[in-house]
Amino acid sequence: MSKSVPQNLKNHSRFDPAFHFFLAPILFANLIIAIIFLIHHPRFPTAWMVVLSVAAIVLLFKVRLYALKVQDRIIRLEERLRLQALAPAEWHSQIYRLTEDQMIGLRFAADEEAVELAKQALEHHLDRKQIKERIKEWRADTWRV
Repeated sequence: MSKSVPQNLKNHSRFDPAFHFFLAPILFANLIIAIIFLIHHPRFPTAWMVVLSVAAIVLLFKVRLYALKVQDRIIRLEERLRLQALAPAEWHSQIYRLTEDQMIGLRFAADEEAVELAKQALEHHLDRKQIKERIKEWRADTWRV
């Protein structure tokens, strides 16, 4: 995404070209080719190539999910620290009631509305999508994976 276009709900999702447009399609194509080859030449080595193709796809997604999980944990920590800095002291105990999903949604809220959105998230059991939809002033997150 270009830095000149402000980030918002409609354009905040990101693609990693190497993952989404190269690795994943190549590995899925490899699996299809391995299956076709197995159908035409049903032997152990060709069956093993199908198994290895599936293993490569599983590995690809596990590595991606591990990175996203670490990112989510960091976001949770950052948002807790931000809310502690922004919220009145008497509300600090409520911060730990927010779920990881809610914290991830709150990361896009500007400082001026973050605490109020956090209160709404707890009161109305909002999920990340609902929180993002309520954001009036979007705070861009261009560092995420």
